[in-house]
Amino acid sequence: MNEWNIQTRASTCAACQVDFTNGQPYHTVLFDERHGLRRSDICEPCWQKQSASPSLRQSGFVSHWQGVFEVPPPTPEPIQKENAESLLRKLIHQNNPRHAPAAFILAVMLERKRLLKVKETIKQDGRRIFVYEHPSQGDVFTIPDPDLKLDQLEQVQKDVAQLLEHGIAESEANPAPPAEATGPDSPASPAETTATL
Repeated sequence: MNEWNIQTRASTCAACQVDFTNGQPYHTVLFDERHGLRRSDICEPCWQKQSASPSLRQSGFVSHWQGVFEVPPPTPEPIQKENAESLLRKLIHQNNPRHAPAAFILAVMLERKRLLKVKETIKQDGRRIFVYEHPSQGDVFTIPDPDLKLDQLEQVQKDVAQLLEHGIAESEANPAPPAEATGPDSPASPAETTATL
């Protein structure tokens, strides 16, 4: 499965193909398929028809939640300096395993700022994968837990600071050494990880 993933909230119902309107309730269902997680956004009337159907709980069902559709805001003008959200999107798009710890820290930072919400935690191949949703935009991010040790956090925070200040291209030209696991410390979870940027 491609763990680094963003799936944008649909603007139309997956069942009836009718456009969502601003403020309309909808349901999101995640299915685990061979190539990764598949998201399906369904309007309330179609959900009522399908929720009794056994096909909804078909093989691969992972999670379900309800949201309210918001018309996306206009795209802002590009800015030179990265912010945590734009950097996280770029790291996920790049899908470089070297940046997995930085992406995890950025997701935790955005969760604490209430810009992302954890919708589900799934286990795959012995690893935790967090399913985050951007509440206002409806985008779904899947971020694997890199099992950071406490003695790795300082280096990862430096990496995040460098990425925020200089962007991905320059940091790739002057890479910092990756954090190594060197102690018996337990892995840091999102609740335990502290980002001081």
